[in-house]
Amino acid sequence: MINEQIRDREVRVIGENGEQLGVMPIKEAMRLADEAELDLVKIAPTANPPVCKIVDYGKFKYEQIRKEKEARKKQKTVELKEIRMSPNIDTNDLNTKINAARKFLAKGNKVKITLRFRGREMAHMNEHRHMLDDFAAELAEESNVEKAPKVEGRTVSLVLAPKKN
Repeated sequence: MINEQIRDREVRVIGENGEQLGVMPIKEAMRLADEAELDLVKIAPTANPPVCKIVDYGKFKYEQIRKEKEARKKQKTVELKEIRMSPNIDTNDLNTKINAARKFLAKGNKVKITLRFRGREMAHMNEHRHMLDDFAAELAEESNVEKAPKVEGRTVSLVLAPKKN
C-alpha cells in the first residue's frame, strides 16, 4: 500500500535515509513524504503499529523485483532423471547405465531406475528384482535409496537421491 491507500491511524515511520522518525499519525507521515516529494510505502503491515517508509515507490518496487530475481537464480532445482532397462540387460550395458546414473547424481539430480517387463517376462518379475538392489548397492557411496523398489504395473521402480556432503 502506498500514500492514500494506507488506512491506519498511527504508523511507525522510517525516513528516506533509513533513520527512525518514530510513531506518528498518518497525516503527519503523509506531510513528511510530500515535503520530501516521495511516497509513503507500508513495508510491514502486520507490525504493531504498521511500519511505513518514505521512499520513491518506483525505485522501491524495482529493487524488490531485482532481489526476487537474484533469489531465484541462486535456487537449485533438483530434477528427476530416469534410467530404463530390461531384465535381460548385458553386464556392459548395465555398467553404462550405472555410469550415467553416477553422472546424474554428481550433478545433484535424483535418479529413477525403471526395470521394464514385457510379455512372458512378467511371470518372472520377482526373480529380477535383485537387479535394482544390485544397482543401488553399486551406487551406495554416492546415493541413498529414497524410494524402495516398487511394482507399478509392468515396471519396477527405484529412486536414488544424491548423498548430502
